Amino acid sequence: MSNGSIFVWETLGTAILILLGAGVVANVVLKNTLGNGGGWLLINFGWGFAVFAGASVAAPSGAHINPAVTLGLAISDKVEWAQVPVYFAGQMVGAFLGAVLAWAAYKAQFDTHDDLPNTRGIFCTGPTVPSVPWNLVTEIIGTFVLVIWILLSPGAKAAEGGIPQFGNSALGYAAVAFLVVGIGNSLGGPTGYAINPARDLGPRIAYAVLPIRDKGSAEWGYSWIPVVGPLVGGALAALLYLALPV
Repeated sequence: MSNGSIFVWETLGTAILILLGAGVVANVVLKNTLGNGGGWLLINFGWGFAVFAGASVAAPSGAHINPAVTLGLAISDKVEWAQVPVYFAGQMVGAFLGAVLAWAAYKAQFDTHDDLPNTRGIFCTGPTVPSVPWNLVTEIIGTFVLVIWILLSPGAKAAEGGIPQFGNSALGYAAVAFLVVGIGNSLGGPTGYAINPARDLGPRIAYAVLPIRDKGSAEWGYSWIPVVGPLVGGALAALLYLALPV
């Protein structure tokens, strides 16, 4: 696949991911919505379905929609290193665009919300208990689970007698959506489970530049953790994959 095609599909897929992901958080957080107060479980399922939709759209490029996944696949020799920057660029552009579209969809609700300084969480993550080393560990662990599952998830193959064994491939991208919901429910409490550098940094930049009245800080001091943590987690998962007898 050409670099141009990779960029286009990763941009589109990541934009859908963030539009629906930030959208479900806006639906829960903002006051004048039908989902207001829907809670953490609604957010987790919303993000899971967002992954399903974004990955489905980005299928032609391999449906990475996440720099940590791209890095893990490159280390595992499943993606050419020369294409990694193209994947990263598409994912970042898509994440920014998706966040802007989510804001546009909820513009009237932003305008009538009575706690605008605390709307950053609609766009990006933050810790419930600030602690640089442990927030980093949380993001590393969550992303490790995601990437090692992607690398080890059984695909379709022919067993003895030619009988097909479909593994997780029968579920398509719904399988990874279930995993993301599980990661959110089990490991998302401490940091909001970015597990995707583009998912956090692109919308954080969008929040910083969007004309949201009386908005709060973009919290740039924390912003490196949901970038570095997922990249480390993805790399560690790939190194384990290479060491396993698979």
